[in-house]
Order: sequence, then C-alpha cells, then structure tokens
Amino acid sequence: MARILVIEDEELARWTIRDILEAEGYQVAEAADGEEGLALQKARPADLVVTDIIMPNKDGVATIIEMRKAFPTLPIIAVSGGGRTKNLDFLRFAEEFGANRVLVKPFPAEALVAAIRTCLAGRR
Repeated sequence: MARILVIEDEELARWTIRDILEAEGYQVAEAADGEEGLALQKARPADLVVTDIIMPNKDGVATIIEMRKAFPTLPIIAVSGGGRTKNLDFLRFAEEFGANRVLVKPFPAEALVAAIRTCLAGRR
C-alpha cells in the first residue's frame, strides 16, 4: 500500500488524519512542519504528501514549492482552515504553486480518501 507523508502542526489534526489513512491501509509518516516534512521526504520518499498550509518554521506553500523542485511528480494535497483569519486564499496559492488537490478544514474523511485515491491513480 502507498506511503503517505502528513505535514501538520496541529497534533490532534495530524493524529486524526493518520487514523483515517491507516484505517484505509496506508502507511503514514508524520511531520510537524514543512522543514521536518521536507527532511523526511528526502530521507525516505512517500508516494503522496498531505500538507497543512499555515504552520510555523516553513509554511505549506513554501513546502509545496520545495517539494515540486525536488519531486516534480509527487502528488500533493493541501489542507487549510484559513487560520485565525479564515482566509482561504492560501489554498488558491497552494494550487498555483503545485498542489494537485486542496481541501478546506474540517473535511470529511471520505473527501480526503477520495482525493488521495484520485491523486495516486493519476500517478500510475
């Protein structure tokens, strides 16, 4: 089964995503910010990345840009609730800089699983 890297600074959100994905049979690696996520992806590449946008140290858009340079065909799903301002322009930027799909938090588990399946199917 595919290996998915989840980059999310909110621990509860990261655990929830992990539980959803493991229930579907995916292997999951976790990172708390973009810097950690990039290091993990370079050390042991995942088949797909799910990244939050608003994070400390390295935000999701910067992470997507660097992932695209290092891993041009890597499927990336960006997720965000817009932060304290609820500004969802971040997701539009994520798409412009290379996210294959975007999801607005909170999202149903089925939406995440469907996005992952679509992205992985397009990679074959």
